[in-house]
Amino acid sequence: MTTINGKDIRKLVIACDAGMGSSVMLAGQLRRALKKQPVTVEHTPVDSIPADADVVVCHTGLAERARRGAPDVPVVPFEVYLGDPAVDKVIKAIKDGGDLSV
Repeated sequence: MTTINGKDIRKLVIACDAGMGSSVMLAGQLRRALKKQPVTVEHTPVDSIPADADVVVCHTGLAERARRGAPDVPVVPFEVYLGDPAVDKVIKAIKDGGDLSV
């Protein structure tokens, strides 16, 4: 299990497979939710996760590919694109400075 403190997250990456649709909406939702935080939210293909990502958020079906592409980066898998508790935990950790364990 990997743990990162939310205050140490500066770049959050939403990784997707096709690059369209729901994951783009999730990236926009996270940008709005974290607007007052010193965090950049990027949307990238799962096979092109940037080396400077602090945490990756992706659908459960893509989590293993994300871990292979970014082995030293915490990967937070989620089930549903809007309102998933895993995404809510990421937001809370960044805002409150709590630990995020994945």
